[in-house]
Amino acid sequence: MGKPVNTRSTAQEPAKGPVDKAMEVLLALVEEGGGPHRLGDIARRTGLTKPTVHRHLRTMAEYGFAHAAEQGSYRPGPRLLGLAAAALDAEPGLALARPVLADLRQRTGLLAYYAVPDAGDAVCLALSEPAGHYATGLRPGGRSPLHCSAAGLAMLAALPTEEAAEALAGPARPAPATPYTLTEPAELRAELDRTARRGYAVDDGYGEEDTRGVAAVVRASDGRPVGALAVCGPVFTLDDAAVEVFGPMLRAAARTVSAGLGGPPPRLGVVPAAQRVQAPQAVESVQAVHETDGGRA
Repeated sequence: MGKPVNTRSTAQEPAKGPVDKAMEVLLALVEEGGGPHRLGDIARRTGLTKPTVHRHLRTMAEYGFAHAAEQGSYRPGPRLLGLAAAALDAEPGLALARPVLADLRQRTGLLAYYAVPDAGDAVCLALSEPAGHYATGLRPGGRSPLHCSAAGLAMLAALPTEEAAEALAGPARPAPATPYTLTEPAELRAELDRTARRGYAVDDGYGEEDTRGVAAVVRASDGRPVGALAVCGPVFTLDDAAVEVFGPMLRAAARTVSAGLGGPPPRLGVVPAAQRVQAPQAVESVQAVHETDGGRA
Protein backbone atom coordinates (compact mmCIF):
# COMPACT_ATOMS: atom_id res chain seq x y z
CA MET A 1 0.00 0.00 0.00
CA GLY A 2 1.38 3.42 -0.94
CA LYS A 3 1.84 6.39 1.31
CA PRO A 4 -0.88 9.08 1.43
CA VAL A 5 0.14 12.01 -0.76
CA ASN A 6 1.59 14.96 1.18
CA THR A 7 1.09 13.47 4.66
CA ARG A 8 4.65 13.18 6.01
CA SER A 9 5.18 13.95 9.69
CA THR A 10 8.03 16.48 9.93
CA ALA A 11 7.86 16.28 13.72
CA GLN A 12 8.86 12.61 13.70
CA GLU A 13 11.44 12.55 10.90
CA PRO A 14 13.68 15.12 9.22
CA ALA A 15 12.52 16.70 6.00
CA LYS A 16 13.66 14.80 2.92
CA GLY A 17 15.97 16.49 0.48
CA PRO A 18 15.95 16.27 -3.33
CA VAL A 19 18.19 13.18 -3.38
CA ASP A 20 15.93 11.33 -0.93
CA LYS A 21 12.89 12.17 -3.05
CA ALA A 22 14.65 11.09 -6.23
CA MET A 23 15.54 7.75 -4.63
CA GLU A 24 11.91 7.21 -3.59
CA VAL A 25 10.72 7.89 -7.13
CA LEU A 26 13.38 5.57 -8.56
CA LEU A 27 12.38 2.76 -6.19
CA ALA A 28 8.70 3.21 -7.07
CA LEU A 29 9.61 3.10 -10.76
CA VAL A 30 11.02 -0.44 -10.51
CA GLU A 31 8.40 -1.86 -8.13
CA GLU A 32 5.79 -4.40 -9.22
CA GLY A 33 7.60 -5.61 -12.31
CA GLY A 34 8.86 -2.28 -13.59
CA GLY A 35 5.62 -0.79 -14.79
CA PRO A 36 4.59 1.10 -16.70
CA HIS A 37 3.54 3.23 -13.73
CA ARG A 38 1.21 6.20 -13.92
CA LEU A 39 2.33 9.47 -12.38
CA GLY A 40 -0.47 9.40 -9.81
CA ASP A 41 0.42 5.86 -8.72
CA ILE A 42 4.05 6.85 -8.09
CA ALA A 43 2.87 9.91 -6.17
CA ARG A 44 0.65 7.76 -3.95
CA ARG A 45 3.42 5.22 -3.29
CA THR A 46 6.01 7.83 -2.40
CA GLY A 47 3.82 10.38 -0.63
CA LEU A 48 5.17 13.11 -2.91
CA THR A 49 3.18 15.63 -4.95
CA LYS A 50 2.57 14.97 -8.64
CA PRO A 51 4.64 18.03 -9.72
CA THR A 52 7.58 16.80 -7.62
CA VAL A 53 7.33 13.28 -9.05
CA HIS A 54 7.02 14.63 -12.58
CA ARG A 55 10.09 16.82 -12.16
CA HIS A 56 12.21 13.90 -10.97
CA LEU A 57 10.93 11.62 -13.72
CA ARG A 58 11.77 14.15 -16.41
CA THR A 59 15.32 14.43 -15.08
CA MET A 60 15.65 10.63 -14.92
CA ALA A 61 14.35 10.37 -18.49
CA GLU A 62 16.99 12.85 -19.69
CA TYR A 63 19.70 10.60 -18.22
CA GLY A 64 18.13 7.39 -19.53
CA PHE A 65 17.03 6.08 -16.13
CA ALA A 66 13.32 6.41 -16.96
CA HIS A 67 11.36 6.06 -20.18
CA ALA A 68 8.07 7.82 -20.92
CA ALA A 69 5.45 5.26 -21.93
CA GLU A 70 1.85 5.48 -23.06
CA GLN A 71 -0.73 7.78 -21.46
CA GLY A 72 1.71 9.69 -19.28
CA SER A 73 3.14 6.60 -17.56
CA TYR A 74 6.81 5.73 -17.04
CA ARG A 75 8.93 2.60 -16.94
CA PRO A 76 12.62 1.95 -16.15
CA GLY A 77 14.91 3.29 -18.85
CA PRO A 78 17.65 1.48 -20.79
CA ARG A 79 20.49 3.06 -18.83
CA LEU A 80 19.00 1.88 -15.53
CA LEU A 81 18.51 -1.62 -16.93
CA GLY A 82 22.10 -1.64 -18.18
CA LEU A 83 23.46 -0.61 -14.80
CA ALA A 84 21.41 -3.29 -13.09
CA ALA A 85 22.70 -5.93 -15.49
CA ALA A 86 26.30 -4.80 -14.96
CA ALA A 87 25.88 -4.88 -11.17
CA LEU A 88 24.40 -8.38 -11.27
CA ASP A 89 27.17 -9.60 -13.56
CA ALA A 90 29.74 -8.40 -11.02
CA GLU A 91 28.07 -10.24 -8.12
CA PRO A 92 30.32 -13.29 -7.43
CA GLY A 93 27.67 -15.27 -5.58
CA LEU A 94 25.21 -14.89 -8.42
CA ALA A 95 27.77 -15.93 -11.04
CA LEU A 96 28.38 -19.14 -9.08
CA ALA A 97 24.69 -19.69 -8.37
CA ARG A 98 23.37 -19.48 -11.94
CA PRO A 99 24.59 -22.90 -13.17
CA VAL A 100 23.58 -24.45 -9.86
CA LEU A 101 20.07 -23.02 -10.24
CA ALA A 102 19.77 -24.62 -13.68
CA ASP A 103 20.91 -27.93 -12.21
CA LEU A 104 18.43 -27.70 -9.32
CA ARG A 105 15.59 -26.89 -11.70
CA GLN A 106 16.46 -29.89 -13.86
CA ARG A 107 16.80 -32.26 -10.92
CA THR A 108 13.67 -31.17 -9.05
CA GLY A 109 11.34 -29.99 -11.82
CA LEU A 110 10.64 -26.94 -9.63
CA LEU A 111 11.37 -23.24 -9.88
CA ALA A 112 14.83 -22.57 -8.42
CA TYR A 113 16.03 -19.14 -7.31
CA TYR A 114 18.87 -17.29 -5.58
CA ALA A 115 18.18 -14.54 -3.03
CA VAL A 116 20.31 -12.20 -0.93
CA PRO A 117 19.49 -10.32 2.29
CA ASP A 118 18.82 -6.58 2.30
CA ALA A 119 17.33 -4.48 5.09
CA GLY A 120 15.19 -7.25 6.57
CA ASP A 121 14.10 -8.62 3.19
CA ALA A 122 15.13 -11.47 0.92
CA VAL A 123 15.73 -10.07 -2.59
CA CYS A 124 15.50 -12.47 -5.53
CA LEU A 125 18.42 -11.93 -7.93
CA ALA A 126 17.89 -14.79 -10.36
CA LEU A 127 15.62 -17.73 -11.01
CA SER A 128 15.48 -20.78 -13.25
CA GLU A 129 11.97 -21.72 -14.35
CA PRO A 130 10.86 -25.10 -15.66
CA ALA A 131 8.49 -25.21 -18.63
CA GLY A 132 4.89 -24.85 -17.52
CA HIS A 133 5.89 -24.15 -13.93
CA TYR A 134 3.43 -23.33 -11.15
CA ALA A 135 2.80 -19.56 -11.27
CA THR A 136 4.12 -17.61 -8.29
CA GLY A 137 4.75 -13.95 -7.56
CA LEU A 138 8.50 -14.55 -7.57
CA ARG A 139 10.55 -12.48 -10.04
CA PRO A 140 14.07 -11.03 -10.27
CA GLY A 141 14.27 -7.97 -8.04
CA GLY A 142 11.26 -9.06 -5.99
CA ARG A 143 11.43 -8.65 -2.24
CA SER A 144 9.81 -10.46 0.66
CA PRO A 145 10.36 -10.19 4.42
CA LEU A 146 12.99 -12.64 5.65
CA HIS A 147 10.48 -14.52 7.82
CA CYS A 148 8.11 -15.09 4.87
CA SER A 149 10.24 -17.38 2.68
CA ALA A 150 12.47 -20.41 2.89
CA ALA A 151 15.40 -18.37 1.54
CA GLY A 152 14.89 -15.70 4.19
CA LEU A 153 14.58 -18.24 7.01
CA ALA A 154 17.76 -20.00 5.85
CA MET A 155 19.68 -16.72 6.01
CA LEU A 156 18.18 -15.75 9.37
CA ALA A 157 19.06 -19.13 10.88
CA ALA A 158 22.70 -18.63 9.89
CA LEU A 159 22.96 -15.42 11.92
CA PRO A 160 23.86 -15.25 15.62
CA THR A 161 20.73 -15.20 17.78
CA GLU A 162 21.06 -11.50 18.61
CA GLU A 163 21.51 -10.50 14.97
CA ALA A 164 18.56 -12.60 13.86
CA ALA A 165 16.39 -10.91 16.48
CA GLU A 166 17.63 -7.50 15.32
CA ALA A 167 16.83 -8.34 11.69
CA LEU A 168 13.26 -9.13 12.71
CA ALA A 169 12.94 -6.15 15.05
CA GLY A 170 10.54 -3.37 14.19
CA PRO A 171 7.76 -1.24 15.64
CA ALA A 172 5.69 -4.42 16.03
CA ARG A 173 6.03 -8.14 15.56
CA PRO A 174 6.67 -9.27 11.95
CA ALA A 175 3.60 -8.82 9.78
CA PRO A 176 1.90 -11.92 8.34
CA ALA A 177 1.76 -12.41 4.57
CA THR A 178 -0.63 -15.39 4.83
CA PRO A 179 -2.59 -17.07 7.65
CA TYR A 180 0.39 -19.45 8.03
CA THR A 181 3.16 -16.85 8.39
CA LEU A 182 5.15 -17.28 11.60
CA THR A 183 4.95 -14.06 13.61
CA GLU A 184 5.18 -15.16 17.25
CA PRO A 185 8.78 -14.77 18.51
CA ALA A 186 8.77 -18.24 20.09
CA GLU A 187 7.51 -19.84 16.85
CA LEU A 188 10.10 -18.04 14.78
CA ARG A 189 12.93 -18.97 17.14
CA ALA A 190 11.88 -22.63 17.10
CA GLU A 191 11.74 -22.62 13.29
CA LEU A 192 15.19 -21.04 13.05
CA ASP A 193 16.57 -23.64 15.46
CA ARG A 194 15.11 -26.46 13.33
CA THR A 195 16.57 -24.87 10.22
CA ALA A 196 20.03 -24.58 11.76
CA ARG A 197 19.99 -28.20 12.94
CA ARG A 198 19.04 -29.79 9.62
CA GLY A 199 20.87 -27.31 7.37
CA TYR A 200 17.90 -26.19 5.28
CA ALA A 201 14.72 -24.17 5.75
CA VAL A 202 11.14 -25.09 4.84
CA ASP A 203 8.48 -22.51 3.98
CA ASP A 204 4.99 -23.95 4.58
CA GLY A 205 2.92 -21.28 2.87
CA TYR A 206 4.48 -18.45 4.89
CA GLY A 207 4.77 -16.11 1.90
CA GLU A 208 2.17 -17.50 -0.53
CA GLU A 209 -0.71 -19.81 0.31
CA ASP A 210 -0.64 -23.30 -1.22
CA THR A 211 3.07 -22.88 -1.98
CA ARG A 212 6.04 -24.51 -0.26
CA GLY A 213 9.73 -23.79 -0.50
CA VAL A 214 13.02 -25.33 0.58
CA ALA A 215 16.26 -23.35 0.88
CA ALA A 216 19.81 -23.51 2.18
CA VAL A 217 22.18 -20.69 3.05
CA VAL A 218 25.22 -19.62 1.03
CA ARG A 219 28.15 -18.38 3.14
CA ALA A 220 31.10 -16.11 2.38
CA SER A 221 34.70 -16.95 3.31
CA ASP A 222 34.15 -15.59 6.83
CA GLY A 223 31.11 -17.82 7.34
CA ARG A 224 28.60 -14.98 7.11
CA PRO A 225 25.35 -15.64 5.20
CA VAL A 226 25.41 -13.81 1.87
CA GLY A 227 22.53 -15.53 0.09
CA ALA A 228 20.38 -18.63 -0.22
CA LEU A 229 19.48 -21.16 -2.88
CA ALA A 230 15.85 -22.28 -2.92
CA VAL A 231 13.22 -24.21 -4.83
CA CYS A 232 9.49 -23.65 -4.57
CA GLY A 233 6.31 -25.18 -5.89
CA PRO A 234 2.73 -26.14 -5.03
CA VAL A 235 2.14 -28.09 -1.84
CA PHE A 236 0.80 -31.11 -3.75
CA THR A 237 4.16 -31.39 -5.55
CA LEU A 238 6.50 -30.35 -2.75
CA ASP A 239 5.07 -32.69 -0.11
CA ASP A 240 6.86 -33.98 2.98
CA ALA A 241 8.53 -36.85 1.11
CA ALA A 242 9.86 -34.46 -1.56
CA VAL A 243 11.15 -32.08 1.12
CA GLU A 244 13.19 -34.93 2.61
CA VAL A 245 14.85 -35.41 -0.77
CA PHE A 246 15.26 -31.80 -1.83
CA GLY A 247 16.39 -30.46 1.57
CA PRO A 248 19.75 -32.30 1.51
CA MET A 249 20.02 -31.50 -2.20
CA LEU A 250 19.71 -27.75 -1.51
CA ARG A 251 22.11 -28.02 1.42
CA ALA A 252 24.73 -29.67 -0.78
CA ALA A 253 24.21 -27.16 -3.62
CA ALA A 254 24.62 -24.23 -1.22
CA ARG A 255 27.86 -25.73 0.07
CA THR A 256 29.14 -25.90 -3.50
CA VAL A 257 28.44 -22.18 -4.07
CA SER A 258 29.88 -21.31 -0.64
CA ALA A 259 33.09 -23.16 -1.51
CA GLY A 260 33.42 -21.04 -4.64
CA LEU A 261 33.25 -17.94 -2.42
CA GLY A 262 36.01 -19.31 -0.20
CA GLY A 263 33.70 -20.85 2.37
CA PRO A 264 33.80 -24.40 3.77
CA PRO A 265 34.49 -27.06 1.10
CA PRO A 266 31.41 -28.82 -0.28
CA ARG A 267 30.51 -32.28 0.97
CA LEU A 268 28.50 -32.96 -2.16
CA GLY A 269 29.09 -31.45 -5.56
CA VAL A 270 26.83 -31.33 -8.57
CA VAL A 271 25.32 -34.74 -9.17
CA PRO A 272 26.41 -36.31 -12.49
CA ALA A 273 23.77 -36.40 -15.22
CA ALA A 274 23.36 -40.17 -14.89
CA GLN A 275 22.29 -39.73 -11.28
CA ARG A 276 19.86 -36.86 -11.86
CA VAL A 277 16.18 -37.45 -11.21
CA GLN A 278 13.06 -35.51 -12.01
CA ALA A 279 10.54 -34.58 -9.34
CA PRO A 280 8.28 -37.68 -9.63
CA GLN A 281 11.30 -39.99 -9.47
CA ALA A 282 13.10 -38.09 -6.75
CA VAL A 283 10.85 -39.20 -3.93
CA GLU A 284 11.51 -42.82 -4.85
CA SER A 285 15.27 -42.14 -4.78
CA VAL A 286 15.54 -40.62 -1.29
CA GLN A 287 17.87 -43.30 -0.01
CA ALA A 288 20.33 -42.81 -2.87
CA VAL A 289 20.43 -39.06 -2.34
CA HIS A 290 21.00 -39.46 1.39
CA GLU A 291 23.86 -41.81 0.73
CA THR A 292 25.59 -39.34 -1.59
CA ASP A 293 25.21 -36.72 1.12
CA GLY A 294 26.99 -38.81 3.68
CA GLY A 295 23.86 -40.28 5.26
CA ARG A 296 22.76 -36.96 6.80
CA ALA A 297 19.04 -36.23 6.65
